[in-house]
Amino acid sequence: MKTAVLSFFLSFSMLIGFAQEKTKQQIKEEQKLAKQKKVEALIDSKEYEFVGTMAYPMRGRSIDLTTNSNFLRVKNDSIHSEMPYFGRAYAGVAYGGGSGGLDFKGVAKKYSVTKGKKNYVIKTEVRDNSDNYSIILTVYFDGGASLTISSNNRDSINYRGNLEKQKAK
Repeated sequence: MKTAVLSFFLSFSMLIGFAQEKTKQQIKEEQKLAKQKKVEALIDSKEYEFVGTMAYPMRGRSIDLTTNSNFLRVKNDSIHSEMPYFGRAYAGVAYGGGSGGLDFKGVAKKYSVTKGKKNYVIKTEVRDNSDNYSIILTVYFDGGASLTISSNNRDSINYRGNLEKQKAK
């Protein structure tokens, strides 16, 4: 009888101890929600940058960008891009003279943010001296992102990467 009571008491105390701990799934959900709020705050601040890890040109295979510095920076109503470009260029693009990348600065026009079930879709247009650019940035709640840049004088190109807080200059 004494062992039964002792066993019951130990089982009961263990049950209470485990009931108070958070499960791994609860901890994961809290971390996921915190990351989502961080991403939402970045987008609302309009001061963030996309850093690409992979490029997917219209023609050819994917290209690793981890060794290439690149970014698309949004600060209030201006956009600055220094993304590498791999693809076909048409009229109006210098051959061998410039960087060859999607390097432009301009004012964002028609800037819109749409929140979906699992992501945010940011659309805007930028015009610089040489071209018009249509930008679609899809940002997932975990901070991962996909960027598509279309141009009048080049094939579209897609990038995969992450949305980050702007680095101090």
